[in-house]
Amino acid sequence: MAKKTTEDMQKEVHGFISQFEEGYFSPLAMTLRMTEEVGELAREVNHYYGEKPKKAEEGERSLEQEVGDLLFVLICFANEQNIDLEEAYHLVMDKFRTRDQNRWTLKSKGETNHE
Repeated sequence: MAKKTTEDMQKEVHGFISQFEEGYFSPLAMTLRMTEEVGELAREVNHYYGEKPKKAEEGERSLEQEVGDLLFVLICFANEQNIDLEEAYHLVMDKFRTRDQNRWTLKSKGETNHE
């Protein structure tokens, strides 16, 4: 599957939502949906890494699926609010690079995996 940019994802989600008369949910409803999805992600993390095993009647969900659900709702929220996710990403990374540059201990140059 070809990689998509955030712009591609925002356009694809907008195309999907635009098919329906109802369109995007209200910002409040989407914020509640994001909260719900974060809760579902937390539940899965607890099943994988925590001390709470799944009940026999609970269906199998993956962390990837839960993150995807959260991402979809986040993209819907961003679209409805006319937020460019790439711009939002650059703003937050600039904030972390400047505000938090000395907050944690840096790995030596050969150990880093991300740019």
